[in-house]
Amino acid sequence: MVFGFLSGEFVDVITWLDDTRDTMVWRFERRGNAIKMGAKLTVREGQAAVFVHEGVMADVFGPGMYELETNNMPIMTTLQHWDHGFDSPFKSEIYFVNTTRFNDLKWGTKNPIMCRDPEFGPVRIRAFGTYSMRVADPAKFMQEIVGTDGEFTADEISLQIRNIIVQEFSVTIARSGIPVLDMAANTQDLGRLIATAIAPKIADYGLSIPEFYIENVSLPEEVEKVLDKRTSVGVAGDLNKYMQFNAAEAMANPQSGAGGAMTAGMGAAMGMNMANQMAQPGPWGATAAAPPPPPPPPPAARAWHVAENGATTGPFSEADLAKMAASGSLTRTSQVWTAGQDGWKPAADTELSRLFAMVPPPLPGI
Repeated sequence: MVFGFLSGEFVDVITWLDDTRDTMVWRFERRGNAIKMGAKLTVREGQAAVFVHEGVMADVFGPGMYELETNNMPIMTTLQHWDHGFDSPFKSEIYFVNTTRFNDLKWGTKNPIMCRDPEFGPVRIRAFGTYSMRVADPAKFMQEIVGTDGEFTADEISLQIRNIIVQEFSVTIARSGIPVLDMAANTQDLGRLIATAIAPKIADYGLSIPEFYIENVSLPEEVEKVLDKRTSVGVAGDLNKYMQFNAAEAMANPQSGAGGAMTAGMGAAMGMNMANQMAQPGPWGATAAAPPPPPPPPPAARAWHVAENGATTGPFSEADLAKMAASGSLTRTSQVWTAGQDGWKPAADTELSRLFAMVPPPLPGI
C-alpha cells in the first residue's frame, strides 16, 4: 500500500485550463522543475506545450494526451544523452502556449499621416480599425518574444503590432494614389494590401494576422468643416432664391406680441405676394436676381492606377495607357482602378477596352 502510494506520487499530471481570455503563454509551475518519466501531459485544442531544458528549446507538443517517455521526446533525449529508457526525474520548464485567435484588437494612427491627395493636395489623415492575432509558431514565439516570462498576455505584444500596422499603413496609403474621398469605397482592398505587407514581419515573431479591418479613414476637423460648407452650398443651390424664401417665411410667421394679429396678417400677405413675385421674372424673380450660370468646365481627364507585382503604379493618363497597351506592358487582364470605380477590375472590363481594339491578341500556343 505504501509503495503504491509513493509510486503514485511520482507521476505528475501536467495540464492548463485558462479562463483569462488574454493569456498567450503560461509557465507550468513545478517545485524544482522536477518531472517524473511517465508523467501525463494533456494539451487541449487551441494549445501547444513547449519544453525548455536547461535554457534550450526542446520538444513541442500539439493537442493530445501524452505519457512522457524517451520515445516521444526526441529532442529532450538528445539533450540528455539518453541512449536507453530512463526512469529518474528530469528538470525542465514547460510553457503552455495559447494558439487560438485573439480578436477585436485595436489599431490606430497616434499622429496624422501626411499624404498627397490628387484633389486637395497635401493632406493629413487619420485611420483606425481592428485585427485578430494568433500564435502560428509556438517555438519561434517563445524564442523571439516571450523568453522566460512566466505569464505573457496579449497586451504585451499588441503595442508592437500596432506600430508595424501603422508603418505599413502609411507606406501603402502614400503609394496607392487613391483620393481621400474614395478611400471609404476601397477600405477592403487597402486592408488586403496592408495585411499582405505586414505578414512577413509578423511571421518573424511566430505570429499571424488572420483578420485585418480598416474601420475609418478621416481628415482633420478643420478640413471636414470646409467640406461641410462646400456641401451645404451645393445643397442650397440658388442662394438668391434661398434668401428670398427665408425673408418671406420670416414675415409670414412673426413673433406674437402687441399688434401681433395685424402684423401676422400683413406679414402673411406680403409673404404670399413675395412668393408670387419670386416665381415670375422681374426685380424679385429669379431672372432679375440671379445672373445666368457660367458654362460647366470641361470634364477632367481620368487618372488610372495599375496593380503590378503586388504594388500600385500610377496615376496614368489614357494616352499613357494606350502606349503601354501597344508595348504589351498593359494587357486585357491587367488590374486597373480609377476614381468612382467599384474596386479593381481587369482592363478589358472597363472603358479601357477600346485601347485593345488595335492591339493583336496573344499568339495561340504551338
